[in-house]
Amino acid sequence: MGATEFVESYMDAWNHRDPEAVAGHLADNGTYIDVPENTRRTHDELIVSLTEFFSTYRHRYELIGEIMKGRNTVAYQYRMQPVSETEPGEIIYGADFITLRGDTAVMITDYYDIPGQELRSEIARATSRSKGNHKYAKSGLNERQLHQYKNRLDRIMQTEQVFLQPDLTLPKLAQQVGCSVNHLSQVINAGLGMSFFDYLNHFRIEHAKQLLTKSNGQGNAVLNVAFSVGFNSNSAFYAAFKKCVGQTPAQFRRLRLQKTH
Repeated sequence: MGATEFVESYMDAWNHRDPEAVAGHLADNGTYIDVPENTRRTHDELIVSLTEFFSTYRHRYELIGEIMKGRNTVAYQYRMQPVSETEPGEIIYGADFITLRGDTAVMITDYYDIPGQELRSEIARATSRSKGNHKYAKSGLNERQLHQYKNRLDRIMQTEQVFLQPDLTLPKLAQQVGCSVNHLSQVINAGLGMSFFDYLNHFRIEHAKQLLTKSNGQGNAVLNVAFSVGFNSNSAFYAAFKKCVGQTPAQFRRLRLQKTH
């Protein structure tokens, strides 16, 4: 598979919202780097995160300009936008830098423009030199502000339980915290050591564990719990639950119920 065919196949997988097909372009021991979230994901971790992402968002991905090719590398810019005006999300511009080994990628580095940040010029610079700057080098967020935003975030998540909102996004949460998207991203990534989706899913799964324990095994309890804690699909709930707990929701509930009898 040539570089052009690889990119076309990769973009097609994103447009079909197929987590396994997207991750299938990454080698089993490859790494996917999400620069704005400051996270590195393995092949299997990418499937989990995309399962949740695709269950919430429906975007169309389009190439912008030409595909730039090196000996074992390929770079290109793209645009992603909601498939309709009723879908959540905004138009986002990004750039991917891919290191190939045969027909698969050993590394995929993804830069994209988070709404509320002026990153488009940075993406263009990164495309031209095939590398980026440290995400938070010029964020202007000091330790006192980081601690203040973190406390405010904790209060909102725990007392108002905004994580139960199925359409909660990083920009929406930043608005409620009262800070910029970039600063909230730094609070979660650098201050808490996790990505936005992992942080969000942590609260959802902890709440789900409480509901599963109270469900007493009734009928469609697992499916009901998935939607009640903010997930948009049962598959996304199962993937996130198993990643956080190491068991499926059904296994967790069965073991907890056995302990109470």
